[in-house]
Amino acid sequence: MKQLGWPTLLCHRLETDENGIVVDYHLRQKDPKRAAVQALHSLNYRIFAAGDSYNDTSMLAEADVGFLFHAPSKVKEEFPQFQAVDEYQDLQRLIAEASEREITL
Repeated sequence: MKQLGWPTLLCHRLETDENGIVVDYHLRQKDPKRAAVQALHSLNYRIFAAGDSYNDTSMLAEADVGFLFHAPSKVKEEFPQFQAVDEYQDLQRLIAEASEREITL
């Protein structure tokens, strides 16, 4: 973290060895990505989320709008309710389009 200028990190508990190398992590809470979206919703934020794997799907479902970004074919097939894109400019376009739509909270 020193090399990154000691940024603020919101993460699980990291376990390091005697040399300061991260060797493991311990979850702070169950389903943390979904919980983060719920917390932001409690502050009246609109949430656009993007993810690429199974562990992101509950977050995408909790968000106002969720997108699959550069996800494996299997994930895209199993979660067709999320628009899927593979290029950054396409993701930016989808977010811009979603931000222009009225979302009822």
